[in-house]
Amino acid sequence: MKKLNLPELDWQKINSLIDMALEEDIKTGDATSISVIPENVTTEARFVTREKCVCAGLEVAKTVFLKIDDTVAWTSLVKDGDILEPGDVLASVKGNARALLTGERTALNFLQRLCGVATTTLRYVEAVGDSKTKILDTRKTTPGWRSLEKYAVAAGGGTNHRVGLYDRVMIKDNHRELAGLEGDGGLARSIKRARETFPNLEVEAEADNLDEVKEASEAAADYILLDNMTNEQMKEAIKINKGRSKLEASGGITIERIPSIAKIGVDFISVGALTHSVKAIDISLEM
Repeated sequence: MKKLNLPELDWQKINSLIDMALEEDIKTGDATSISVIPENVTTEARFVTREKCVCAGLEVAKTVFLKIDDTVAWTSLVKDGDILEPGDVLASVKGNARALLTGERTALNFLQRLCGVATTTLRYVEAVGDSKTKILDTRKTTPGWRSLEKYAVAAGGGTNHRVGLYDRVMIKDNHRELAGLEGDGGLARSIKRARETFPNLEVEAEADNLDEVKEASEAAADYILLDNMTNEQMKEAIKINKGRSKLEASGGITIERIPSIAKIGVDFISVGALTHSVKAIDISLEM
């Protein structure tokens, strides 16, 4: 895999998320561990994957245990972005047995989900083959998890799209329809207004048809999203655009379509399934 460009994690939000996850699980205490395990017993446990995957989320899992007991010793045996085989050990954790049992499920919930996102992303990235087309994520993330899930996408070799509503202007179909109430040329008018209002932000416009591709490219949009277009339509869009805007294929994207879309020559393919339809990786904590 190429060298990864992992984004900075928003630890203020992540710490709050971990605190919330622990509170909903523990509340007044881990009744089973308190009643069954002697207070001073120490043990060591290993995180083992049962299937091939891409690692993501080690620091998050580590933080879960340290919040429960800051004397726990954590050792990462791989790094985020590594491709693992069944039976590989991701990390070991040593310390008070009650603390390890209390943090087990919460740590696994984070780790299994994030490894799932990274692994799914890698499958799409590999489907692109030798093309220069990049796989993008979307805002279809688990509420509160956006920083983590976009990090996991990057760990799988994908590229992050805008983080939220604040870091890029993206004129979608509903914006376009409302702008059209003022008359023809609503898309071009919207791009012009976006440039005037937020001169430091890139502007992307969604196009449902080739006429809108022409309008957006002539209005100098930085990016044009080709929404639910066939491969033939995308080929025509490239001709119309003439290299003026970056082109992003989106909508109706399956992994089976990725190779053929990449060959067309669009700059990006955005895939909501990287985060909204992910299977968690089978990882266990073995004492």
